[in-house]
Amino acid sequence: MRLMVTGGAGFIGSNFVRYWIKKYPADKVVVYDALTYAGSLTSLADLEGSYRFVHGDIADSEAVVSALRENKTEVVVNFAAESHNSLAIIDPGRFFRTNVMGTQGLLEACRHSDIERFHHVSTCEVYGDLDLDSPHSFTESSPYLPRTPYNASKAGADHAVRAYHLTYDVPISITNCSNNYGRYQFPEKVIPLFVTNALDDMPLPLYASTQNRREWIHALDHSSAIEAVIRRGRVGETYHVGTGIEKSIEEIADLVIEALSKPASLKTIVPDRPSHDRRYLLDSSKIRTELGWEPEVGFEDGLRDVIEWYALNRSWWEPLKANAPVVEGQAWAKNSS
Repeated sequence: MRLMVTGGAGFIGSNFVRYWIKKYPADKVVVYDALTYAGSLTSLADLEGSYRFVHGDIADSEAVVSALRENKTEVVVNFAAESHNSLAIIDPGRFFRTNVMGTQGLLEACRHSDIERFHHVSTCEVYGDLDLDSPHSFTESSPYLPRTPYNASKAGADHAVRAYHLTYDVPISITNCSNNYGRYQFPEKVIPLFVTNALDDMPLPLYASTQNRREWIHALDHSSAIEAVIRRGRVGETYHVGTGIEKSIEEIADLVIEALSKPASLKTIVPDRPSHDRRYLLDSSKIRTELGWEPEVGFEDGLRDVIEWYALNRSWWEPLKANAPVVEGQAWAKNSS
């Protein structure tokens, strides 16, 4: 198989590239990435020679068409996105440019190329949030009710993907996934932020709503789910990828502190960001029943591996952390207007 992985130098994308090359070493993989602040080829350094890199923007349809045709691409897997909710509050325009118009540009390129599948990676956040005590979960037929600029931009991308399938017969599939964690995650996101801060005895910034919960999945389990959809999923369908494992922000902070033998006093309360969603939970019965997919990485085991990896790989995350564009809790008052 010949794949193009857009956003393949980012967190989930690089994990997917690593997963695919390890499982299918004879396949041809192209990584197409704009290398924004959250993308780095150092995340793929150990795979050098196993993939081809193309530096480009997904919104540049002509460049994408050229890359697709030159590499005779059969499958496009689209991870390319701006994804940090906090940054989206400060600079929403960049999220709509990349996530909506970028995805549309990529779809336009695929419309004019001979591809067998366009797989789009979405998020649970397009559905809005749930009450903390709600007995419900989001299904593939739940209405879209995004509450933040990031969530809305991802919702717009999903609508564009479905429109290109129905209007132009682009062979698409979509996965909506719960919160990912794993190696090579940019240290602005909560788990690597807590781990790297704790390693240096710096405060762990907890939003004031410390009991807000997220459903968590390891990036390699997410990768195996995408593989299942590409190989066995139905064209035009959406599949939810989740584990059912929920953790609050305070539970994660406590697990990190315990694992690194740090004092609880590192936990520091900061103001909630605007429109801070309370809880996400996906019903993933469709992908389990139809495609036989199951997650394999337990949360405690996966978190332990992540903590050990960041402790051993300062040379990877320290330069990236210096480029983080947001300090949690400090930007809202300045940018709320």
